[in-house]
Amino acid sequence: MTSEITLFVNPTAGSGRGARAAQPAASALRDAGFSVRTVLGEDADDALRRAREAVAGGTGALIAVGGDGMMSLALQAVAGTTTPLGVVAVGTGNDFARALGMPIRDPAAAGRLAAEALKGGAVREVDLGRVGERWFGSVLASGFDSRVNDRGNRMRWVGGRFKYDLAILAELAAFKPIPYRIRLDGGPVREIEAALVAVGNGTTYGGGMRICAGAVMDDGLFDVTVVGDCSRTTLLKVFPRVYKGTHLDHPEVTVHRVSSIELAAAGVTAYADGEPLGALPLTATCVPGAVRVLAPGSAPGI
Repeated sequence: MTSEITLFVNPTAGSGRGARAAQPAASALRDAGFSVRTVLGEDADDALRRAREAVAGGTGALIAVGGDGMMSLALQAVAGTTTPLGVVAVGTGNDFARALGMPIRDPAAAGRLAAEALKGGAVREVDLGRVGERWFGSVLASGFDSRVNDRGNRMRWVGGRFKYDLAILAELAAFKPIPYRIRLDGGPVREIEAALVAVGNGTTYGGGMRICAGAVMDDGLFDVTVVGDCSRTTLLKVFPRVYKGTHLDHPEVTVHRVSSIELAAAGVTAYADGEPLGALPLTATCVPGAVRVLAPGSAPGI
């Protein structure tokens, strides 16, 4: 393994935390004896191109600094390769890092953890979801939750967590169950009405909402959480419970563990790792061991 590693930095993550976080993370890596090269992009496409060039050029690791959007870009560069991914989580949501047990908003600790894993030759192989050519690490959202994302993205006049809460209230006012067609692991097509269908490789979305609380990132399966045909009042009671994961006990909620799912519904945009993925229909597949990460629980020699 080369001693040169690449910091993949989003300077705008978390109101500028990305740029500031790169410095203590880089210092921790240099103190451990690594040569650190920083990659920035003019936009997402340019950043991804540069990250892929670093991976193709044989970098010892790609260390992503930012939020879930930056982790999503990094996954597109390293998935299916032998290049390990490090995570310096300093964004708003940080759900991919949270699922891996990584430090949150502590770039020096994250840099030290990555350095220790690299020096010890320890990585952890985890699964990823794949939709067409796009990879995702945490949760694919469709339905009420993705419509909240849509509305929140249009609310430019307010920021932070308050924007998401306002978007939830607005979507509740307009809520109607959605007719879905789903197929699990190539089985029969099911026609259901549901508030949402969330496909979890990881456990959380939206900055810690445990929508797929039982998901395991290295079992080769998605946890698919279906919040069924419920009233606005029931959804109002159930949805806040996702913060603790206790919604899974509600009779309107079911969980399926599958390796693939086909989803179709009119007028629904899917989001994965907090980023827009595109309109349904789509097919998501769980790919075992698709990425090698520098994370707690790593085992030497993988």
